[in-house]
Amino acid sequence: MSLAFCGNDNNSAAYNVDAGVLNNGCFLDALTVVPHVFLLFITFPILFIGWGSQSSKVHIHHSTWLHFPGHNLRWILTFILLFVIVCEIAEGIVSDGFNQSVHLHLYMPSCLAFMAAITSIIYYHNIETSNFPKLLITLLIYWVLAFVSKTIKFAKYTEHGIGLRQLRFGITGLLTLLYGLLLAVEINVITTRRYMCFAYAPEVKPPEDLQDLGVRFLQPFVNLLSKSTYWWMNTFITSAHRRPIDLKVIGRLPIAMRALTNYLKLRKAFESQKRPQGSHPQGSKWIWMALRQAFGRPLLLSITYRFLADLLGFTGPLCISGIVHHLSKENHTIQPPVKHLGMYFISSQEFLANAYVLAVLLFFALLLQRTFLQASYYVAIETGINLRGAIQTKIFNKIMRLCTSNMSMGGMTVGQICNLVAIDTNQLMWFFFLCPNLFAMPVQIIVGIILLYYLLGISALIGATVITLLAPVQYFVATKLSDAQKSTLSTRDRESESKREGAFKPDLNTPHIKKRLPDEYKYLSI
Repeated sequence: MSLAFCGNDNNSAAYNVDAGVLNNGCFLDALTVVPHVFLLFITFPILFIGWGSQSSKVHIHHSTWLHFPGHNLRWILTFILLFVIVCEIAEGIVSDGFNQSVHLHLYMPSCLAFMAAITSIIYYHNIETSNFPKLLITLLIYWVLAFVSKTIKFAKYTEHGIGLRQLRFGITGLLTLLYGLLLAVEINVITTRRYMCFAYAPEVKPPEDLQDLGVRFLQPFVNLLSKSTYWWMNTFITSAHRRPIDLKVIGRLPIAMRALTNYLKLRKAFESQKRPQGSHPQGSKWIWMALRQAFGRPLLLSITYRFLADLLGFTGPLCISGIVHHLSKENHTIQPPVKHLGMYFISSQEFLANAYVLAVLLFFALLLQRTFLQASYYVAIETGINLRGAIQTKIFNKIMRLCTSNMSMGGMTVGQICNLVAIDTNQLMWFFFLCPNLFAMPVQIIVGIILLYYLLGISALIGATVITLLAPVQYFVATKLSDAQKSTLSTRDRESESKREGAFKPDLNTPHIKKRLPDEYKYLSI
């Protein structure tokens, strides 16, 4: 079978433009190829020529390494764009299966769009690391052309009565929105950095941590892809196989992760809680409010990541169930889709009825689930460690200001101080570690019960009943464990205090001491 861009099953209808060029579906798809060819033609020479320069091989202490405005938003939009383009490619392949010949225009423009999206983010990364924003004018032109071409295509679909029941209509609308958002991000870079259409462009310096040769923890400064996959740590991992890593190789922590920085953040939160009341408030509620103000935002981000990971965890069983369901059907035929503009348009149900499509969705779901789960663990652990360092610094600062009479009169013992520094701070740290699980468990139970009821019916309520009955038992066991731990800690405090006092107070019941004491002091041994 010979290949043709518009197909060769009905040549007279495929290339007919009597009703207008834009009213032909094949030429309408050909219009969307123009922006992608423009970007690939312009950026490929720049990338290949600059591949051996410092703009492409960026070292960890590059002097001009920084992030442009909207850095994370651009990467997130690009990831979503790539996923939607993959869906468009799959939709074109499934739709082409209803044609008598191969129609390349159904998926070839999408393949070029996929290559252009990858090229755009690589091109942006090289420009960002080299701090030469004037080359972003190429991306600005590309986003404008892509947005205009997709808008024309979306408008023509609407004009011919194609609605949301057809999957290609929804995909085209999403691509139009994504290209528009990326264009807005590019305009924001222009207005913020003023590299074009402005007489004066402000000089932007890299972060202070990157100028310090002793800082090698680059998680806050790398791009979003390297941050989510920890790609920047490959240098440490490969060097650890050759020789042991010491503290000198690891280097210092960034300023935002140091104990003093987090202590100042915590003290600012405490001070802000004091001002509205005009006095020194007491109670655990005030402490929790200060901790929430100082470290609540990253903890909320970790909980959000955990929610997304748990919801994506249910996608895998649903995809497997759909694959088994559709493969076990005796009749594998699908009703022919609707034909508009000389092309077939399939619905979302017909698209998801394909086992290969469900397999690809299963792969992406598992990949995103592990990514969000790892991100949730990292943010929670980092926040807990920062909290522990801040509280330990605050306790140390308070100890240095205590009067010696508090220690001698028993107002504050050494055992209590050790418990505050070592045990209580670790308990708070572990609470932040496990806090996302506290919010994620109800979501897992509720969504799991709903899906089981949808798949199994009334028998799923048996498992829900068991979970409901075991919840009070788990609460009772956890309460008893907490009381036992408190009792053990208080016993250890009394034992350590008695040992400390016994080291300075002799035992008056000892016989050789009794002989040396006068008669008026012997009543002390009673």
